[in-house]
Amino acid sequence: MQMDAVDQRIIALLVADARASYADIGAKVSLSAPAVKRRVDRLRSSGVIKGFTAVIEPAAVGWTTEAFVELFCTGRTTPAQITVATRRHPEVVAAYTVSGQADALVHLRAADIGHLEQALEKLRAEPFVTSTRSMVVLSRLVETPTTVGPAQQTGAT
Repeated sequence: MQMDAVDQRIIALLVADARASYADIGAKVSLSAPAVKRRVDRLRSSGVIKGFTAVIEPAAVGWTTEAFVELFCTGRTTPAQITVATRRHPEVVAAYTVSGQADALVHLRAADIGHLEQALEKLRAEPFVTSTRSMVVLSRLVETPTTVGPAQQTGAT
């Protein structure tokens, strides 16, 4: 799908505030509310926008401990197998295949160190996992929502 600069600004505005009205977005991109709605509908139907969601502060719901875990797997483990396995664990925030020595990188969140240890034990029990290497997060320094390209300008003040 071809996207122009207005589409990119609309996406950036929605990423910043998915509850913004079409009229508010339109005022910032110089379009009418119906024109913004048509563009958002087109972006949704083409799969550019997959959905709208609430962003939860993990500490506010009691999940204050997080870690990144490198997974080392048996030789023929596929990304699909890793995907299926990691989705079984509610503590898994994200999982990625990576280059380097590890086969995958898994982001975990837990209530405390004990909960994190239990989650790690369950992850290590997956039949294809040969070993793990964990790094506990001390503090989150930068966390940005997904936008189109680097540092999109939203026109917001």
